[in-house]
Amino acid sequence: MPSEKELNVNLLDKLDLIERLEMADSEGGYEKIKQQLAFEKKCIERKLYQKPPITEMK
Repeated sequence: MPSEKELNVNLLDKLDLIERLEMADSEGGYEKIKQQLAFEKKCIERKLYQKPPITEMK
């Protein structure tokens, strides 16, 4: 079970993502949001597939 700190970090990350998408919307509408989504996807994939993994394997 994740700790409260881990949950808060995850929620803050999601809040950051939403705020970046809102900024993209105000700056350029649909096309800007599509570009921002592609960028966010690349960032998430980097975290998922990094070597070595973030957590230790037990």
